[in-house]
Amino acid sequence: MAKYNTWVSIKKMSINEKTTPQEIVMHLSSIRQNIDRKAFELLGIDTKSLDEVASTFTAGKRKSYGALGEILDTFGKADTKSAIEKAINGKEELKAIAGIYLFRTVVKNLGFDFDVNPEILQKAYPELKIPKPPGRQKKA
Repeated sequence: MAKYNTWVSIKKMSINEKTTPQEIVMHLSSIRQNIDRKAFELLGIDTKSLDEVASTFTAGKRKSYGALGEILDTFGKADTKSAIEKAINGKEELKAIAGIYLFRTVVKNLGFDFDVNPEILQKAYPELKIPKPPGRQKKA
């Protein structure tokens, strides 16, 4: 369990002799996915604006290495640099980290991925279920 300001993260898993390695990896990948998403926000990077930039880059593009290369050619241009500058709110030390976020988002929008994630695991192991957040709880 972790708590920072209004953000709370709780990830529990019971492991016993019947727990498969795939189930453990599913749980770990879920934790990593949450950490990756929240880390950029906690640093103060405007991830929503970078998500919009990534969406404009990838709109109408096919999943291909050629499309990825084409988009990456625009990363050095003034528009991309100004979008990153805007997203870091004057915190120059975050420029490289914001660039990493934008790059990762573009790659994911094109359908590629760097990490093992719950969606990929579920395709490989259909018997695994992505844990859903708890629904409405009864009052005590």
